[in-house]
Amino acid sequence: MKFIFKSYNFNRDYLRATFNYEFEGGQEFSETIDFRGSIDFDENTLERALFLAFILIGTSYYKAFPTKKVEINGLIDEWQANFFNKVFQNGLGQFAFENNLKITDLAEFISSTVQIPTPTKYSGDGILTLQSGGKDSLLTASLLGKASRDFESLYVSSGENYPEFLSSIGSKLHVISRNIDRRALNLAKEKGGLNGHVPVTYIIQSIALIQAILLNKSVILTSIAHEGEEPHTYIDETPITHQWSKTFAAETAFSEYVFKYVSHDIMIGSPLRSLSELRVAELFVENVWRDYGYKFSSCNVANYKQGSDNTDLKWCGDCPKCANSYLLFAPFLSKEALTLIFNGQDLFEKPSLINDFKGLLGIDGAVKPFECVGEIDELRLAYKMAQQKGEYAKLPFDVPDSSFDYKQLYPAQDIFKKLVNL
Repeated sequence: MKFIFKSYNFNRDYLRATFNYEFEGGQEFSETIDFRGSIDFDENTLERALFLAFILIGTSYYKAFPTKKVEINGLIDEWQANFFNKVFQNGLGQFAFENNLKITDLAEFISSTVQIPTPTKYSGDGILTLQSGGKDSLLTASLLGKASRDFESLYVSSGENYPEFLSSIGSKLHVISRNIDRRALNLAKEKGGLNGHVPVTYIIQSIALIQAILLNKSVILTSIAHEGEEPHTYIDETPITHQWSKTFAAETAFSEYVFKYVSHDIMIGSPLRSLSELRVAELFVENVWRDYGYKFSSCNVANYKQGSDNTDLKWCGDCPKCANSYLLFAPFLSKEALTLIFNGQDLFEKPSLINDFKGLLGIDGAVKPFECVGEIDELRLAYKMAQQKGEYAKLPFDVPDSSFDYKQLYPAQDIFKKLVNL
């Protein structure tokens, strides 16, 4: 079987992109995305961005029946082939692990040209920052404001709703709709198709790149701290993380792709990259909590299940993301302030979360949850710091001490750090 990247097109009247895929002799898929902007945009630069999104969005459908053989309606050189191989192999690592696949079972892209296209000259200007309603993106917005940086915000919705409070973030909020072909995916599932995690950060970044070009912006900001680096498990010798596309290596690779194949004049990266997750939580409490402490959420269960209404963000209080957030914020907030977002519950007392806390804290061999969570030593430190406050309940197991330095700085693209004075 072969997975075919069939075609894509852009309707400039409706600002709608359509991406088409199929398995050889079988299932077809078509995804549309409705963008915002004007009809005055750089068409050559947009075409480069559309092609990148075309390949990356393909992971959402390729995963149904993963195969080594892929076919692209277009030419790629050796660097691009290696880049897409990383996306479909490393980026689908968790998917492969959970479906008992080997990395060598996944897509292999082969170069079809030696000619490297010249990047476009692009005259856009201004900052577009991705917003999710979570702590990291809200902190980025706050730091941009404190640095007197003008910016516009972008929220990519895969449903009918979006967190309404985001309308007050930045000078303008753009909400765009990603219309995933769920009907075709459900049909594939009925035929035995597989499901699992895809490199969604890369997909969202490629969508943001298109939107930035349509708005004539030149800087795209993600909000990713030092995360995704600690392996959850391994497939043979390959480390498997929840979000390979959130790693620093992935950020720099994406940035390099844009530089080589889209335009030298567009930059994309995270201003928070040098910070630990625990340091982000501390800065959030210092800079953001007063305004958004009871409006934000990092809980996927309560807000982002298919068909859920995320107009007002919530916390379920019973998942690994909630447990992780509780650990990160407990050192910097009173028990009274923190438990308010969890219906007055001290999550350290919840029996249903014991195994999640064991996984997060590396206890009894429990597997670290496949979520965007802090590192084990980092979370152990957070727990110890919380206990020193004398307010929070103790977990029913011993947690080792940690020498983690949560204020250490990690490698980052300096140009983005300077935007928020870090």
